[in-house]
Amino acid sequence: MNAYLVGGAVRDELLGRPVAERDWVVVGATPEELRAQGYREVGRDFPVFLHPETHEEYALARTERKTGPGYRGFAVHAGPEVTLADDLRRRDLTVNAMARDADGTLIDPHGGRRDLAARRLRHVSPAFREDPVRVLRAARFAARFAPLGFRLAGETRELMRAMAADGELTALVPERVFREFRAALAEPAPEAFVGVLADCGAWAEIFPEQPAPRRVAALLHRAAAAGHSLPARFACAAWPARDGEAFCRRLRAPRELTRAAGLLRAHYPAFAALDPDDPDALLALVEALDGARRPEPAADFAAAAATVAAEEGTDRERAGHHLRLALEAARNCDGRAAAARAGSPDEIPAAVRAARLAAVRAALAGG
Repeated sequence: MNAYLVGGAVRDELLGRPVAERDWVVVGATPEELRAQGYREVGRDFPVFLHPETHEEYALARTERKTGPGYRGFAVHAGPEVTLADDLRRRDLTVNAMARDADGTLIDPHGGRRDLAARRLRHVSPAFREDPVRVLRAARFAARFAPLGFRLAGETRELMRAMAADGELTALVPERVFREFRAALAEPAPEAFVGVLADCGAWAEIFPEQPAPRRVAALLHRAAAAGHSLPARFACAAWPARDGEAFCRRLRAPRELTRAAGLLRAHYPAFAALDPDDPDALLALVEALDGARRPEPAADFAAAAATVAAEEGTDRERAGHHLRLALEAARNCDGRAAAARAGSPDEIPAAVRAARLAAVRAALAGG
């Protein structure tokens, strides 16, 4: 039995990047042997185990044979006779198909190190087209490594175009699309994810509600450069959609992200018309956003709205800054103390609002 460090840990080490997690491939072993050594099995679709001490993932070397459409249409075989070369051959990109043995020797049968030096994302073999998720993964890695100068290899781009043209992306399921899309949004250059998919003809297939990928890319570029949160980035990505609600439904986006997109659709007109020096107007928008009770979604709205305005060529930086000040002031205002000072229960809402308005005025004066 031999264990090899594989995939992203090897790639990132060669790039001089921090290694977030270490995955291993085990050759020459059976599940029974690993369990006997204290490994805990966690894999559902193929044998994956957690090391008893480090808790790192150890997967038995495996092969995959296409048996049906989609990313689940594979017969997986894992056994002691499967070699490391067999396992690396099934991987998506050459930069992810490298390994190190126990002595630290690099094992690189597909030229991954050469592609790292050339800043090239290239598929391992024609088997790439057997799994449509690999199109999304290639685009996601482009979003991660574009700032380092990485580009998609020409032959990989052509293969992805052929996959899109042949209708192979129709087998993608919403959950897997969202998983890759969400991961891409968090990358340093999410606009590259959009650009790669648009270039190969996949964007229109996967996101039919989004007819303007260039605008989505421009919004995401601004949102990432500003360091916006995931909900704010998602709201920006959903903004140009013909039907934002349908876009969220297609992706089966979770409530937090769907709410961020909905807040932007509902309240951006008010933000666009907002007088940034009017405390009452600022508080009215804070109240519409329920910002005193739910400050984080409201702050995400402020970030996304300012990004949309900037992309549209409207200077709303001051409005965004003052809205954030108003949100913070309303959140920190002691509403209970204001309510206690009210003369009767009927006067409590007005008393709380007056206290918040005073807090907003003070925040504007000081900020």
